[in-house]
This record gives sequence, structure tokens and C-alpha cells, in this order.
Amino acid sequence: MYKILIADDHPLFREAIHNVISDGFPGSEVMETADLDSALALTQEHDDLDLILLDLNMPGMHGLNGLINLRNEAPTIPVVIVSAEQDKQVVLQAITYGAVGFITKSSPRVQMTEAIQQILNGNVYLPPDIIRTQKCGSRRMNDAPSFPPELLQALTRKQLLVLERMTKGESNKQIAYTLEIAETTVKAHVSAILRKLNVHNRVQAILSAGDIDFGSYLRR
Repeated sequence: MYKILIADDHPLFREAIHNVISDGFPGSEVMETADLDSALALTQEHDDLDLILLDLNMPGMHGLNGLINLRNEAPTIPVVIVSAEQDKQVVLQAITYGAVGFITKSSPRVQMTEAIQQILNGNVYLPPDIIRTQKCGSRRMNDAPSFPPELLQALTRKQLLVLERMTKGESNKQIAYTLEIAETTVKAHVSAILRKLNVHNRVQAILSAGDIDFGSYLRR
């Protein structure tokens, strides 16, 4: 079904995430490694990997430098960070450096499975609790500046509604259901939103949209 690499130096966690993948995605091929060098070697041998689950603190990583190296060596393979780290600045930097998601190791099994599915479906994943924390503290933080009004005014009403649902951590499928539109239409709106707001991915849009009063824009 899928071909996934788990790169983590903790055997018990590798076993746990392996079980999550085996139960949630039957038939998937799972490979494991415990350091960055061997992870890089495996990406060269298996360029058909569907996903890399990458620990930030294993040997050779040097924090986010390891992510940058991996993205440079294997730019076509999606990488999601799986870490005990929950600092919002680190999460934002990981996404900026090319990760397609950030899963905390404290995530419940069901949430971890849903996160992996969302990423395999082509979406970017950010833990809902980090999104909520960011929204609550966004006016005090300078790592994710808010969008200027002129950029938001360039969005159509439907695009604003989609962006509002994005900030709640909803996937394209959930947004489509809520707004009663096709999932392909949601994807088109998301692409237009990212282009108009001049951001590179979904999570950057979500983090920077944390303190928007959508009601005031939707009433215009």
C-alpha cells in the first residue's frame, strides 16, 4: 500500500509507530533506521518512498539541519517530523524548511493515525493543540506575523470561509463537508489562498491567520 521510513533512535518508539502504521495502513512496507546517515542512504536506494517519519534528536540530525539535508538529498519524498518537541517556533521552522507535518510523540494513537493519513492524502498536518495555542497567543508572538488587511481583502468570501476552517485544523475533506462543496474545489481555493497571501504552504497560512477576525471580513 505505502512505503514508509521511520527514522528514530529509540527502538521502543520505532516499534510503536511501526504498529500504528501496520494497524492503520495494512499491507504497507515499513523500513527503520536510527540515524541520519543511514536515513539518507535509504532515500537514495528507495526513491519511491511515500513518507519519512523523522525524529529531530537522533544522531546526525543537529536539530533542523538534518531536515534541511534530507530535503536537499531527497526533495520529492515527503518528510514529517515526529518529535517530543512542542515549541511553536520549532514547529514553524520545520514547516518552513520543508516538512509536510509535525506530529508530537505524545499524540494518542488514533490522532497519530489520522495525522499520517492526512499527510499521505497530500495535506499538511499540524497538531490541533498547537494551532489553538498559537491562536491564543498570536498577538504576543512575532514568529508568525499577521496578514496585512489588503491581502485578506483580496480573498473572495468563499476563500475566507475556507481559510477560517483551515485555522481550525480541518482537512480538505472536512472543509468540503462543512461548506458543502467538492473536495477538488477546496483544493483550488487553498491554492488560491496561498498564492494571494504569499505563503508557501498551508501551515504558514494557519499560523499567520491566528488572530484574524473573520466575522469583520465576511460582513463586508
